[in-house]
Amino acid sequence: MLRVRALRLLRRRRASGVSVPGPSGPRHCSSGPLGVRDDAPGARAFFTTPIFYVNAAPHIGHLYSALLADALCRHRRLRVPSAAATRFSTGTDEHGLKIQQAAAAAGLAPAELCDRVSAQFQQLFRDAGVSSTDFVRTTEARHRVAVQHFWGLLEARGLLYKGLYEGWYCASEECFLPEAKVTRQPGPSGNACPVSLESGHPVSWTKEENYIFRLSQFREPLRRWLRDDPQAVTPEPFRLAVLQWLEEELPDLSVSRRSSHLHWGIPVPGDDSQTIYVWLDALVNYLTVIGYPNAEFRAWWPATSHIIGKDILKFHAIYWPALLLGAGMSPPHRIYVHSHWTVCGQKMSKSLGNVVDPRTCLDRYTVDGFRYFLLRQGVPNWDCDYYDEKVVKLLDSELADALGGLLNRCTANRINPSGTYPVFCANCFPPAPGVAGPSARAQAEDYALVNAVATLPRQVAEHYDNFQIYKALEAVSSCVRQTNGFVQRHAPWKLSWESPVDAPWLGTVLHVALECLRVFGTLLQPVTPSLADKLLSRLGVSATERGLGELFFLPRFFGYPCPFEGRRLGPETGLLFPRLDQSRAWLVKAHRT
Repeated sequence: MLRVRALRLLRRRRASGVSVPGPSGPRHCSSGPLGVRDDAPGARAFFTTPIFYVNAAPHIGHLYSALLADALCRHRRLRVPSAAATRFSTGTDEHGLKIQQAAAAAGLAPAELCDRVSAQFQQLFRDAGVSSTDFVRTTEARHRVAVQHFWGLLEARGLLYKGLYEGWYCASEECFLPEAKVTRQPGPSGNACPVSLESGHPVSWTKEENYIFRLSQFREPLRRWLRDDPQAVTPEPFRLAVLQWLEEELPDLSVSRRSSHLHWGIPVPGDDSQTIYVWLDALVNYLTVIGYPNAEFRAWWPATSHIIGKDILKFHAIYWPALLLGAGMSPPHRIYVHSHWTVCGQKMSKSLGNVVDPRTCLDRYTVDGFRYFLLRQGVPNWDCDYYDEKVVKLLDSELADALGGLLNRCTANRINPSGTYPVFCANCFPPAPGVAGPSARAQAEDYALVNAVATLPRQVAEHYDNFQIYKALEAVSSCVRQTNGFVQRHAPWKLSWESPVDAPWLGTVLHVALECLRVFGTLLQPVTPSLADKLLSRLGVSATERGLGELFFLPRFFGYPCPFEGRRLGPETGLLFPRLDQSRAWLVKAHRT
């Protein structure tokens, strides 16, 4: 009889337009690498950040890259809880002319500078809760082995030759630039000096005998890769930019420098007069961390997703795939590209003195607060602007007031004196808006709320799949506002537990609101892990009930038992997120380095 009744309820809800998940909860799978569902048994995923150059201390742009990758990785772990199914690497790029010059300017040996700055990146990422499974340094022995093996493979395939290479070289960007990408600007003495058209960094004419990679052979294979897989480079404008580059001149690529000019790097195997080009060296890090050249790396490489800034798109979407194809391997599964952060409308620059120290921001706005700000406000397609007031306004509005206020209301002793998940009354909240009954209290807006929150996990999963974490957070925030509207509309503080008329509806209002909060807490785990843990712990949700596979919203409404109904809430945890504007007296401009 119970089964028949449940089926009738489900038919009514479907007829009313309310989204109805199945009895085991909604599914959040998506098509993963090579067309394999990324939550299928045995499926693997490997996320990477760029490895960060150690010529200067980390800034918020570096942290943003790491947090994007961290959120993608954490969301994937909620889908596929097995620790062996997901890997996430970051690290530091420690070779090259720029490091050599920065160390000399600081009066340090290159190794000393690398140790010092790499430690700063590692500490920042620990402090920010970046859950990487590997931190690679290009000065490690395992990386040298990987790079030299990769070089030998290219050489054995006839893709390297020695020749005279000349052109404009930009030490800041560690690359050669074509004449069309060079302009002239007045230098310190007033004379016109050659600089990079895009970055403004100085360039110098360089002519030397190097090893050269036959990049020009890979124009058509790269075009096919990008056209056959429209999501290979995401967002779409960046894929189109790469295709446009492939319409332009694609000369062979110099992949070494004279050791007498660049000694801080990995020597070319069998030729100590040459040092391997820093970008070839750096890109191989993605193979190093998955065990290359040992066979184990093949289990991970097809599942690789790179998260990079737009300034290094050409290296990752043209040079790196071509090198991989040359070595007999496939290009990465995905290249997710993000834009940059400006400060009060200006590009971050040491010369302007406006480089924001992320450590200060983590202290000032809390770890979860600053994580939320960067991922909520950062839009991959275009540059985003940072200023202190913007952070305070967003966090106070969405975390302290909307989410924190909702939790406080629904768990307050005055409204919920039993400290439990109250019972849901199906007569008060019938299966469809048109179902009449003397106890029915739900309104049309309430059914809209149920539908919005029931479909939210899938909507969030789709945004993660499309590299739109900011949209996922927008969707959660919208539902938080709807839930606050639901509570405000029915004013449970005006209802009495002593009234036989009020009590069932009062319990139902709190039950629905707590169920909404459970969904929000679960979905916020990739972005605000500590805050989400605090919220879910207050609701009495155990560690084994926090995955996406267990996220079945409001089962009582859909005709199923609710495991939380009647359960005691967790202990009081205080404010979920303290308002920041109360501290405005001590707020000063963010410390800048």
